[in-house]
Amino acid sequence: MANETEWKPSHNIWLTCLPVMLSAFMFVLDETIANVALPYMAGSFSVSRQESTWILTSYLIASGIVIPSVDFFCKLIGRKNFFILSIIIFTLSSLLCGLANSLPMMVITRILQGFGGGALLPLGQAITLELFPIEKRAQSMALFGLVVVIAPIIGPVIGGWITTNWSWPFIFFINVPIGIAAVQLSKILIEDPPYAKKQENVKIDSLGFFTLIGWLTCMQIVLDKGNDADWFGSTWVCWMTFFAVTFALWFFYIQITKKDSLIDIKVFKDANFLIGTFVQIIMQGVLLASLAILPQFLQGLMGYDAFLSGLAMMPRGIGALATVIFIGTVGSKINNKVLVITGLTLLSISGFMLCNLNLQIATINIAIPNFIMGIGMAMSMIPIITLSTLTLKNEQMTNASGVQNLLKNLGGAVGTSIVTTLISRKAQAHQSFLVDNMTMLNDNFLERLQSYMGMFSSSTDLTNASHTAQTLLYNQMLQQANMGAFRDTFEYCAIACIIITPLVLFIKGIKKVKKEANTN
Repeated sequence: MANETEWKPSHNIWLTCLPVMLSAFMFVLDETIANVALPYMAGSFSVSRQESTWILTSYLIASGIVIPSVDFFCKLIGRKNFFILSIIIFTLSSLLCGLANSLPMMVITRILQGFGGGALLPLGQAITLELFPIEKRAQSMALFGLVVVIAPIIGPVIGGWITTNWSWPFIFFINVPIGIAAVQLSKILIEDPPYAKKQENVKIDSLGFFTLIGWLTCMQIVLDKGNDADWFGSTWVCWMTFFAVTFALWFFYIQITKKDSLIDIKVFKDANFLIGTFVQIIMQGVLLASLAILPQFLQGLMGYDAFLSGLAMMPRGIGALATVIFIGTVGSKINNKVLVITGLTLLSISGFMLCNLNLQIATINIAIPNFIMGIGMAMSMIPIITLSTLTLKNEQMTNASGVQNLLKNLGGAVGTSIVTTLISRKAQAHQSFLVDNMTMLNDNFLERLQSYMGMFSSSTDLTNASHTAQTLLYNQMLQQANMGAFRDTFEYCAIACIIITPLVLFIKGIKKVKKEANTN
């Protein structure tokens, strides 16, 4: 059988990337596009905002279950067949999501959508990496970066515009024509290398699959609902965490000891893959966390609507797009490690710039750090994917991509949960500090109170004027407490990027890998 060095795609590699990019773009876009439409869906189904979050959670759980199972299904039916099947399931379930008329129906169709879409990103990454030789992988990952970095950023903008101008079902209907085109192009252009074809006597790791479902489901519920339930102050959160940890340990024990396991843990013996994956986990946490809390700040404290808050974040997409073009053009001439370190530095700078936000800022004060963050995210995320898979064999790519994307998903979920908790707890801490100054013994407070009372006394009696003035000051205090919480959280994101930067120095670069290959 032909080995990996002999196989070459028969079609133009750039053309072959088209269906891969289309399908992966659909999946990543749907991770964030529904966020801004959630209140509208909650209204349509007559449920609370808290209940409606299951629309997001069900999608993440389902896709997380499929991602590490990608290598198994590729061996079972062949990678091309599994890729096309995933697109079909995702497209049909997207149509059903748009037609849903109740919360249970929406949750079921979102689970189906997650099952269909979960394989699209790791398969897309594996196919794209294999199409290009090592010296051109920077260009291939620049192309893939259009999906990984830009899609989740423009998701809220597109979702806000569609929801405002049409209605929320169309955020799902737009996947249908794209999915049909991706299926047809995949049939024509994509082909399986010898090592990615259907294999005989493939056994399913049923126990591994069961423990994976238990682990991810319990963990996602804890991450989504834990903050509302006061975390470990709640009995059910403690029990759910216990089950999540138990299932996780059981899952990894099975993967280490069983011969025909769901995933191949041995891939973590590769230092590049281990370090690169860890860096990506932290970066994914920072990316999704910032995407979650910045709209909250703009809508909750600045009074922006869903579309305007998404639009204010658009410079991040512009910065990322410009960087993707730059890396695709000249990235192969620059040391990838230099690009990653520069990108992480820019992420830190943007985080510290967001620490200076206040309630009197102009839109430009949001746009500039977002633009820098977009540059930093693309400049670091794209080369680190290349570096993390640089020392792997082609036949390891599908399994490695599945494992890596699973852990990145977990990093995003954990990061979002952490910042949500930080904002809640830090707001309480700032409120406790600020309220101590709201006494009649504080000259500044007394002066402000009397000023407001004088303003209101012209239209009401003294008692009502005093009450209104104190209420106004209390609301201003709450705003400042929340503002302080957002600043602290952005600072933690910046510090996280600084901490992981030195790890990049321990990753082998392209030149060193080529030199070792020639020596051997």
